[in-house]
Amino acid sequence: MCCGRFHKAGNSAATAKELMQSRYSAYVLNLADYLLQTWHASTRPDRSDFLNDADQARWLGLTVKRHELQDDTHAIVEFVARYKPAGSGRAERLHEVSQFVRENNRWFYVDGTMI
Repeated sequence: MCCGRFHKAGNSAATAKELMQSRYSAYVLNLADYLLQTWHASTRPDRSDFLNDADQARWLGLTVKRHELQDDTHAIVEFVARYKPAGSGRAERLHEVSQFVRENNRWFYVDGTMI
């Protein structure tokens, strides 16, 4: 898997887009620790089962629609993730514009706006 170097080897994503892709894979693989480690401290949720809905979903694919570096330390990534919720026969789409920040040469997910 392409993102294993981030998930297991501890390498840092070079771009916000790479981080977004590795975070999507972490949702697919239910890697809560990685998701929390790559979430900015200012918006990071508590450990308390934030993956409850996600770990029940069947993830179907990710499309990155846009990646913009705003300056040396800020970027946005617009993406669409397709999934099937548990117990549902219909696929759904999660369309988001995510904000990322780079601190100490590491990218972090800050938050996102649903579209």
